[in-house]
Amino acid sequence: MQRFVGAVLILLATGGAGVLYGIEQQCYLERLLYIRHIVYMLKGELDYANIPLGEVFGRVAVRVTEPYRRWLHNLEKQVEKREEDGFFKIWMRSVDNYLKELRLKSEHLIQLKELGTYLGKMDSVSESRNLQLYIDRLELEIEKVREGLASKKRIGNCLGIMGGLFLIVILI
Repeated sequence: MQRFVGAVLILLATGGAGVLYGIEQQCYLERLLYIRHIVYMLKGELDYANIPLGEVFGRVAVRVTEPYRRWLHNLEKQVEKREEDGFFKIWMRSVDNYLKELRLKSEHLIQLKELGTYLGKMDSVSESRNLQLYIDRLELEIEKVREGLASKKRIGNCLGIMGGLFLIVILI
């Protein structure tokens, strides 16, 4: 009886791990979608409000959730102070400090950091165009993640259950 209960518990635990993997993949997709939403808001503020970049960050920060709110408020303060650092250094430092808890994949983090190289030194039309280019690249990445999501969930579930069965066979 104890072996049967142990086998069921092992199977539930490993199957649950596979389900959690699928949930984490879905959360990652939602993080990318929210970043796209923020960049759309930044672009909209630049296009229609015609205000400096620091104020754009402040306006958008009011409408987003944490940790993005802290990130954008920090960008607003740093851009307004802008002592000796260029905008690119401010952007890189703030992405590293405030968005590390998102645990973005390296290629997505590099693309987000790369966006900072094109902002902060041009007119609002060029900045808006660069934001649109980043949105287009992010759309492609989101589509890649979305396409692989169902298969990764299925593989995670199968590997969880199969790993549990393997462990049960080894222990019995």
